[in-house]
Amino acid sequence: MENASSVTTFILLGFSEYPHLHGPLFLLFFITYIVTLIGNLGIIVVRRINPKLHTPMYFFLSHLSFLDICYSSVFTPKLLEILIVEDRTISFKGCMTQFFFICAFVITEMFMLAVMAYDRFVAVCNPLLYTVAMSPKLCALLIAGTYMWGVFCSLTITYSLLQLSYCGPNIINHFGCEYSAILSLSCSDPTFSQVICLIISIFNETCSLLIILASYVFIVVTIIRMPSKGGLQKALSTCSSHLTAISIFHGIILLLYCVPNSKNSWLVVKVATVLFTVMIPMLNPLIYSLRNKDVKGTVSRLISLKRHSQAT
Repeated sequence: MENASSVTTFILLGFSEYPHLHGPLFLLFFITYIVTLIGNLGIIVVRRINPKLHTPMYFFLSHLSFLDICYSSVFTPKLLEILIVEDRTISFKGCMTQFFFICAFVITEMFMLAVMAYDRFVAVCNPLLYTVAMSPKLCALLIAGTYMWGVFCSLTITYSLLQLSYCGPNIINHFGCEYSAILSLSCSDPTFSQVICLIISIFNETCSLLIILASYVFIVVTIIRMPSKGGLQKALSTCSSHLTAISIFHGIILLLYCVPNSKNSWLVVKVATVLFTVMIPMLNPLIYSLRNKDVKGTVSRLISLKRHSQAT
């Protein structure tokens, strides 16, 4: 996987055009990252502690939290570093490694949300057969499939980038190794990489959205046919958190796709990437925990037990 690159390091500009904002941005992103780690680790721990949460939905949710921790940790530490130090370099291998992991985690999360939509479809449309249909073996296969597909797609796109030559300049107008930022530095024909990335992106976005759309079409039809208001409210509550997470995740992805390739659009790309890699991982645990009685109940019991142990 060697190429003809003469560049060994890249310089990340980050938000260097706004030096007066570096302090406030560092504080904001640092607090957000800590909340992200605590929130997502909390969901994983709560799911393990409470036997009521040993269900397919929370199994998938714990993996979603794991992915949020992973792809936030790929970008955020480097972002925090370049906000406070003058040395903003990243090695060529480090840049490609960062891109590989962020790409793998994002694609995996994309299909994890689709798997969770299918899980909600089974739960609402076939509640009596839910535990049978969503067996532990099937859940494990779905999880393994999402991770393997994410790694395969990321390897393919990263390989296409490694076939390009990078002979200068070595300045990345971003705070991380994002695809379009890396591609803009290539001094060879990027057509092959662009075609590969376009095919994979369209396929992944279309397939994941189709799975989600089909699942929720059946869910809506089932909800409309429900005679009791209690069943209707339960069905809506079990899907509302997932719909919120999907809307934010795919909304920002589509925003990044729609941004025109121009110098004036780089700030939009940076802000959208910050929302995607820093804010979304923090929002997901808040979305799922604030609207979930089981999660809130478990957290409340843990806090009560801790206070009781401290009091005694």
